[in-house]
Amino acid sequence: MQLDPDDGCKDGVCSVPWLIEKKEDLINSPAHYASTSIECIDAIKAQLSEEEFKGYLKGNIVKYIWREKQKGQKESLKKAKWYLDRLLES
Repeated sequence: MQLDPDDGCKDGVCSVPWLIEKKEDLINSPAHYASTSIECIDAIKAQLSEEEFKGYLKGNIVKYIWREKQKGQKESLKKAKWYLDRLLES
């Protein structure tokens, strides 16, 4: 069994599970977008036509790629990919 270096274990010694701090997934489920029973993107989708929603997704892809060097670097590219994946699913 291999240890995941991000699971709180160091040199084969692991903390008890409830003491390991969980990292927030800022790409797929940031807490500030999922703090209610419906995610913001689902509410936006419900208000737009299919074509409008595709435009919204495309705009976000461009936004995250555009500011990648100035703001979030790799995280921005991952966010752009997240929106691109949603666009491919639609």
